Parts: sequence; structure tokens; C-alpha cells
Amino acid sequence: MNLPFTADAFYGVFKAYNTAVWPVQLALLALGILAVTLLVRPRSYSSVGISVILTVLWIWQALAYHLAFFTAINPLAYVFAAVFLASAAAFFWQGVFRRHMVFKTTTGGRAAAGWSLMVFALLIYPAWTYLSGHRYPAFPTFGLPCPTTLFTIGLLAFLVKPYPRSVFVVPVLWCFVGSQAAFVFNVQADLGLIAAGVLGLMMLAKSKNVKTHLNNEATL
Repeated sequence: MNLPFTADAFYGVFKAYNTAVWPVQLALLALGILAVTLLVRPRSYSSVGISVILTVLWIWQALAYHLAFFTAINPLAYVFAAVFLASAAAFFWQGVFRRHMVFKTTTGGRAAAGWSLMVFALLIYPAWTYLSGHRYPAFPTFGLPCPTTLFTIGLLAFLVKPYPRSVFVVPVLWCFVGSQAAFVFNVQADLGLIAAGVLGLMMLAKSKNVKTHLNNEATL
């Protein structure tokens, strides 16, 4: 695959980003932990709170990574920034404004996959990346697209039906874009994006139009 940048440039962007934004990475990690806490200890505001956190994370990726740093080596980063902002808008519109994203802990295969992805994103991803030979700050931290996408789809696994389709589109697409780094740049932990993408596609296929569902209920 011919890319407009080298592996050294790719890792150099991580280094520049991590050096420039420190210690924001800790705040982003705290937001991820807060989202998990809201999921496992539900309150009346938990679903809205999780949706706000997802909105913030995707705005951050769009502006603080793609637009501020990745554009230096890849002109497509401008497109990525716009698409990630669209995803943030979907989380805000569906989860905060319309309250169509309801998160609830459950059991079964989908829940197991969701927990696995969140644990992978927060714990296994950085450990695997380190053991693969990559060192901070030239290292993809939480808040950057690939680990954050894994975490996002893990959270979305706990959406209560009917859930909106729009919130899955960009995370699923990024799973198949970002997973290329596992093969091209030896970010082996990005192999997890393939599993996340499959789960996201399955949930997308099973999703229903929320408005149509509510209209059908109203006619019963």
C-alpha cells in the first residue's frame, strides 16, 4: 500500500501530539473511566453523560489530533477531521438532544464483546503496544483514534434497542481504516479494530430507525 508518509513520520506525529498536549491524556483516560462508571452505576443522567463523553472524545480526535497534527503528513486528515466532527455531532444529537441513546448493562455475547473492547482499549492496547516495541511519547495513547474507536464500539454494545444507526457509521468505518496500521506500521494492537468493526457492523445491521419505531408504538 502506498501512503503519503513513512512509518517514522507516522510515529513522529504521535510523539509531537503527546508532547504537546501532556497531561491531557490523563484527563481523557479519566473521561473513559467515568463513562464506564456511569454505565455500571446508572443514574438518571447516565446515558446523557456517556453521550456527552463520546461527543467530547470525538471532537478532541477531530481537532486536537487530525486537524492539529495528522494534517502535517497526510492531506486526508482534513477529511478525517470533518468526518470525526460529524460523528461527534451524531453522538450529541442522538444522545444528548434527542435522548435516543440509552445505555444499560446486560449479559450475553454482545455485552461480553463490549466489555472486552473497553478493557482492551484502556488496558491491553497500551500494554500490547509497549510490548511490541513502541515507546512513549511515540505511542498511540487513549484519546487518539484507534484506541478511542475500540472503546466507543465497546460502549455502544450496551445500547438499548431501538438505537440510532447514525452513531455507528464513522466508528465502524474507522475500524477498517485504522486497522491498516497493524499491517503497514506494526501497531499490532490495532488488530483489535477488526473485531470491533465486525461487532459494529452486526449492531448496525440490527439497528432500527428510532423515529419509525416510536411511530409504530404510537399506533398500537
